[in-house]
Amino acid sequence: MEINSPQNKLIKSLRKLQRKREREQQQLYLIEGAHVVQEALKQAKPQYLLATQAYATADWLQDWQADLIWISDEVAHALAETVTNQGIFAAMPLPAQVQPDTLTGSWLLLDRVQDPGNIGTMVRTADAAGLTGVVLGTGSVDQFSPKLIRSMQGSQFHIQVFSGALSEWIAKFKAIGTPVYGSELNPQAVSFREIQPAHNFALIMGNEGQGMSDTLLQQTDQNLFIPMQGAAESLNVAIAAGVLLFQLQAVDKD
Repeated sequence: MEINSPQNKLIKSLRKLQRKREREQQQLYLIEGAHVVQEALKQAKPQYLLATQAYATADWLQDWQADLIWISDEVAHALAETVTNQGIFAAMPLPAQVQPDTLTGSWLLLDRVQDPGNIGTMVRTADAAGLTGVVLGTGSVDQFSPKLIRSMQGSQFHIQVFSGALSEWIAKFKAIGTPVYGSELNPQAVSFREIQPAHNFALIMGNEGQGMSDTLLQQTDQNLFIPMQGAAESLNVAIAAGVLLFQLQAVDKD
């Protein structure tokens, strides 16, 4: 099957997935780019897999030949949100947002973080640091928005990513004795260097401009700050998360 017109019914339907309401109605989200599609195919079967003829000989797509819908460059341009697209797309089922029964491991919680680039960087950092998962709290960017999907660069398929009310997650962490750390410079906060690395913890990072909400700060076990030697007033939230995560996450010695 090959689609050559952007006015094709399927293409018009998939283009609508750039909007959250349509994603929820269709129970699908669209990803683009060879690397992200390749990572997605390792985890789940796509509802639709579309590619230009540039991928006709791609080795990693050989097992998916029966599912491929070939599209023209014009159609690829219409589907893409990027100016220069790579000519490959997958419409994936929206995963169920069911909180795990057992909340073991290390988690990053994001309170109203609104920049897709920052969230994508933090998800990739959490992946690199060996965390169990990331939770996007209410008021954060929708985790299936095209910009965030691209920014996560496939790390969302390596670790668990959820959306939900952070207060509920915090309550469950505290119920099982998992320490919950906030990130805030206040009189009660301690330097992150005073915290011993561990395999089980939750770290909350707050909104880019406002930091963590007062409600969540009151729910933490300990709030942390990063001592700074220079004259800068603050760090970008994604940079700060990277510093904290690699300190907090315990590393098993071989």
